[in-house]
Formats: sequence, structure tokens, C-alpha cells
Amino acid sequence: MREVPKQTVMAIKSYQNQAQLLVKNYLFADPFIPYTSILGGILACKVAYDLTQLISNFYSKTYPGLTKIQRVEWNNRGISTVHAIFISALSLYLVFWSNLFSDELAGLLVFRSSPLSTFGLGVSVGYFVSDLAMILWLYPSLGGIEYVIHHSLSGIAVAYSMFTGEAQLYTYMVLISEVTTPEINIRW
Repeated sequence: MREVPKQTVMAIKSYQNQAQLLVKNYLFADPFIPYTSILGGILACKVAYDLTQLISNFYSKTYPGLTKIQRVEWNNRGISTVHAIFISALSLYLVFWSNLFSDELAGLLVFRSSPLSTFGLGVSVGYFVSDLAMILWLYPSLGGIEYVIHHSLSGIAVAYSMFTGEAQLYTYMVLISEVTTPEINIRW
């Protein structure tokens, strides 16, 4: 086997270091966390939709027999379930097990936030944007005006908490209720 020239290895390491700096200093730097997490949430929704479609086609005998709009709704519920599992787990961790909202820390609880808590809310905003876009695109097949109002108000509330850093504890306490979403989706 041929040995890789030292210059090539050094060039690769240089690019790797530059990529790490880009991620650390820009993508996950505090001012950019909200924006990158929203985009990450939107991308995660697309991946969850495609994986739900792929897995359902492969493992379900009834999925191919559904109408096109029923398959879209089923795949959309896959997105909803993935988001619910992610945000419920993160909410439970931040509210009950992390020290972020502990009484041991100084300062008011309503003003506490961290890069992780901001990231989690950003992913949730990305989910609300994606789901609202699908609801509007296929209106009223995926839900009526009540879904539009629910997703709009929820997305605005979570985005406010994410961008200001205020009331993140209470936002995560409300998001714990997403733990019921997978059971509701399975019922469908």
C-alpha cells in the first residue's frame, strides 16, 4: 500500500482545523445558535419525513395502500413523533436533572438559559415552522384553522423564549406535555 505524502496529511489537518473553527466560532457560537438550530430543526424534519416514508414502505403492508394524502399525514406524524421524543427528553433533562434551573444558582430563574436550552428551543421552532408550512401547503387536508393557530402561537412563544432567553424554564415545563404526542400519533 502506498504511503500518503506528508504534505497531503498536513493539508487535510489544516482543512479539518479550519472546519472545526468554523463550527465552533460561527455555527455554534452563542449569537448563531438560534439560527443554526432552527435550520437544523427544519432539516431534521425533512430527514424524519423521508425515514418515516422509507421505513413504512419497507415494514408496513398497509402503507402502500394508503392514498397520497394519507401517506403524507402518516409521514407528518412521523415528524411529530420524532420531535416529541426529542423535546420531551430534553425538557425532562433540563427541568429535573440539569443544574440550569436549580435553586443553587444565583439570579432569577426566568432569565436563565444555556446554549443547550437555546438549541433545543431552536429545533422546536424549526419543527413548528416545518409543520405549519406543510399544513398551509396542503390546507385543509392536514388540519384546519385550529392547527394553523396552534402552530403559529406555539412557534411564536417558543421563538420568543429562545431569542430573549426569558422564561425558558416555563417553556420547557410546557414542552414536557409533548410526551403524550407519540401515543396520540400511534392511535392514528
